[in-house]
Amino acid sequence: MESEPYIRAMAELQHDQRTRAARRAVLIDGIPVAALGVVALTMGSDPDQSTAQKTWWIAATVVFTLAIAWVLLRAFRRADEYLRRIQLESMAVAFAVVLVGLQVATLLDAAGLITLRQAAQPILLGGLAVWLLLADVRTRFHR
Repeated sequence: MESEPYIRAMAELQHDQRTRAARRAVLIDGIPVAALGVVALTMGSDPDQSTAQKTWWIAATVVFTLAIAWVLLRAFRRADEYLRRIQLESMAVAFAVVLVGLQVATLLDAAGLITLRQAAQPILLGGLAVWLLLADVRTRFHR
């Protein structure tokens, strides 16, 4: 019976190491995607773009969207049930943040204070950051 606490402690240690590895993998996958979003944002921030610049901006935005889908797919494949639940809850909060941000940007656009085109990508990048940070904090402090 003396080995039971040791076995339980080792099982918890292995589970914590798996959780840290999964969290690290999502962060490693997410950083280049966030950088690509910043690149797409800077490419689309010029209001007087030529046709070639618009084409490059649209291509960078499409690649950014596909990269987000790739990060999501890899994160869900790696995760166990608990981490999948955390990811889905974090994505739900990030989705709500993006919806509220887009609604506020639409109202500000209607008031003539900003243009919606310039605000859309920072709002999406903010949603991605909220998702990654919330998932990281929840997995880090919940156990």
